[in-house]
Amino acid sequence: MANPWRKLIFNIYMGFYCSTIMPKMYICSQFSMSSIDPFNNDPGALPVATNGEPFPWNELRLPSMVIPLHYDLLVHPNLTSLDFVGSEKIEVLVRDATQFIILHSKDLEIMNVVLQSEEDLRYGKPGKRLNVLSYPAHQQIALLAPEKLMADLRYSVAIDFQAKLANGFEGFYKSTYRTRGGKTRIIAVTDFEPTEARMAFPCFDEPSLKANFSIKMRRESGHVALSNMPKVKTIELEGGLLEDHFETTVKMSTYLVAYIVCDFNSVSGTTSSGVKVSVYASPDKWSQTHYALEASLKLLDFYENYFDINYPLPKLDLIAIPDFESGAMENWGLITYKETSLLFDTKTSSASDKLWVTKVIAHELAHQWFGNLVTMEWWNDIWLNEGFATYMELISVNATYPELQSGACILNMLKDFLNEEKFRKGIIHYLKTFSYGNAKNDDLWSSLSNSCLGDFTSGEFCYSDSKMTSNTLTFLGENVEVKEMMTTWTVQKGIPLVVITREGRSLRLQQERFLSGVFKEDPEWRALQERYLWHIPLTYSTSASNVVHRHVLKSRTDTLELSEKISWVKFNVDSNGYYIVHYEGHGWDQLITQLNQNHTLLRPKDRVGLIHDAFQLVSAGRLTLDKALDLTRYLQHEASIPALLKGLEYLELFYHMMERRNVSDVTENLKHYILRYFKPVIDTQSWSDKGSVQDRMLRSTILKLACYLNHPPCIQKATELFSQWMESSGKLNIPSDVLKIVYSVGAQTTVGWNYLLEQYGLSVSGAEKEKILYALSISKHQEKLMKLIELGMEGEVIKTQELSSLLYTIARNPKGQQLAWNFLRENWTHLLKKFDLGSYAMRVIVFGTTSHFSSKDELQEVKLFFDSLKTQGLHLDIFQTILETISKNIKWLEKNLPTLRTWLLVSS
Repeated sequence: MANPWRKLIFNIYMGFYCSTIMPKMYICSQFSMSSIDPFNNDPGALPVATNGEPFPWNELRLPSMVIPLHYDLLVHPNLTSLDFVGSEKIEVLVRDATQFIILHSKDLEIMNVVLQSEEDLRYGKPGKRLNVLSYPAHQQIALLAPEKLMADLRYSVAIDFQAKLANGFEGFYKSTYRTRGGKTRIIAVTDFEPTEARMAFPCFDEPSLKANFSIKMRRESGHVALSNMPKVKTIELEGGLLEDHFETTVKMSTYLVAYIVCDFNSVSGTTSSGVKVSVYASPDKWSQTHYALEASLKLLDFYENYFDINYPLPKLDLIAIPDFESGAMENWGLITYKETSLLFDTKTSSASDKLWVTKVIAHELAHQWFGNLVTMEWWNDIWLNEGFATYMELISVNATYPELQSGACILNMLKDFLNEEKFRKGIIHYLKTFSYGNAKNDDLWSSLSNSCLGDFTSGEFCYSDSKMTSNTLTFLGENVEVKEMMTTWTVQKGIPLVVITREGRSLRLQQERFLSGVFKEDPEWRALQERYLWHIPLTYSTSASNVVHRHVLKSRTDTLELSEKISWVKFNVDSNGYYIVHYEGHGWDQLITQLNQNHTLLRPKDRVGLIHDAFQLVSAGRLTLDKALDLTRYLQHEASIPALLKGLEYLELFYHMMERRNVSDVTENLKHYILRYFKPVIDTQSWSDKGSVQDRMLRSTILKLACYLNHPPCIQKATELFSQWMESSGKLNIPSDVLKIVYSVGAQTTVGWNYLLEQYGLSVSGAEKEKILYALSISKHQEKLMKLIELGMEGEVIKTQELSSLLYTIARNPKGQQLAWNFLRENWTHLLKKFDLGSYAMRVIVFGTTSHFSSKDELQEVKLFFDSLKTQGLHLDIFQTILETISKNIKWLEKNLPTLRTWLLVSS
């Protein structure tokens, strides 16, 4: 999400469904493991518990004999001793007779367990104390009953437990913040997705094992307690303690349970349907909560109308957590956010910050329906939560804040295929059918199929009740079935490449698997293509008219006949489809000619799509780099900001790649080319916050690049503003859209760098701190970069949660890449004391400090380091991905560096 890479440690799984709000780098291996103990050579044998006795269950998934119905949970965190005690009564239903109950528990001390039958409860009998076995490899405990539990009966399991508040960012953990006066405050907060509820209380910690929760929290009088539901009463206990009781929740999964003890302040409002919405932050940051409240009220109203289902709870709290690893977490009724994902400071937050905050709020609010109301059965269908939340994030932001327009995804392609009305009806049918339950892929496809007026299998088509237009689905005569089509997208990795060859009025179509870094002439290319076939809903337009033509490509090859002569054809209209297009023969030349003659004949989104596809095809060896660069020449006449930004994105990428490799001649020539070619755009930028959101984002992007390239007018203006800011003791309000630029230029002097570090410690704006930290981390002095890393390891001035993104940024600084790499190797043991090996932070650190390498020597160094870790029994599933990425970087340079050098010389 921003170095918010959210959430999803496992988000690459659904990465091809939607452009998620965080970069996708890896799959969480936890969800692809066999259900049998990997350390047990005999799958039928029972594992051994910690006390040496046989543990009665040998699978990772819980047995189905016993299911939870209701949890009555009491938790008392001590913010002085940094531990907590808890007690719970779980009402369970025994489906099949059994003599044991298997629960999840991790790092909890179980002090007492008592079982009561319905008869015990009815007559007030004390119940029976149960023996407890522990099997940490599966994070499970077994409760052994003295006699068999009978099928179809309910029992009550009472458990007393205690533990330390966790030091990381998972389970029930402590978070700290500093007041303006320099005092450190401690709060206790939960974060349970995907499998960390078991760190806070013993539970059936699987998404399909939903139950109701009645939660009570004990606290000091100076704190407030929050949970999923509204507070119904507070009881005063001996010693001044207070006990808050919350309403019983709706039926929900354990990973959505949340409770917090803090001393925060809030601002509140009410939606049109009467839902109370509150936004919480630490007292010094309360003034930054107002935009989040405005956006939440507007978005919640939108979702209730769009889904035709009222928000299911009486209240919704959003809270900014000082220590939070991801962007946000959608706990039902109590959504937790990283401060930079929720708070908006009118003085220091830029247009891109506002877009980010709006998108994250929209994403998490969408989860209140997709994920919370209807939940995937198991984590292998996580995209049902994340893919739809991201899609609805885009739909809702575009509807409620049209000035913040975002991009597209595979679900957008499906909506375009069905048409918006039918797609929405299908979503509503899906949500209403599976409310408070769990669903699989097929359930969604069935709902979407049933929303159609006709029957796909009969060869009819989905159409709007109103008169059909060129924008309406017109797959006349096509035999298309939603489930069959979408299965080809959900069971296959990656995305398709559609190759178009035009011969007169005939278009020959061919689909392949798109492979970045693997060229057609490579020996492994053919094997990697085998058995990959998608059903692709194609759209295209031609030079002859604006009509949008449609065709479903279900075979490897197909042919279309055109009714008239054309000079060019463009597939994937408005980039609504999730596929890449390559034009064989003169196809690219014809499009480039049209762009140079009159680019407005192609839609703005199509121009963005052409730039994107061209450079992606270079990475796959299907298009030469000079051809892709030639396509960008028309940008000097481009008025569409997204197209300008897309072209700049690739040019800047190449510049940083050359700079890190110290290819000085290409670096210098590319710098001069960018500054000369985009000079008219650079010179027209004002150092202000004026204009539309897109105007402001272009300003931030192009001035940041111009100053990085040492463009004299840019450096002069930024230096002038920085000096004025320092002279005002940091009180001068610099326009937020250029704040990062001004700080970055100012940080290049020792005096400026030191002053910024001082201001970092004093600032209460997360947006400003992010900009300052970026500026500090692009210093050209290694001793300063090392100081930042040391501060990140200490965790006081720079919070530990920022260390992964800090190392990532430093590793991309030419003066810091070797420093970060050396630090990783030399401090591996120290890092493991701060972060678990498989944690999100460690994955970002390892990936961030190595994946940008592009030489054979670097590849060998990384391989040797990974091999040394493997010999110690330490292994991450991203090791191979990183090695492959470095190999692809090497290959790209070998193939394209000479071309880039020549192209720049010709263009100078």
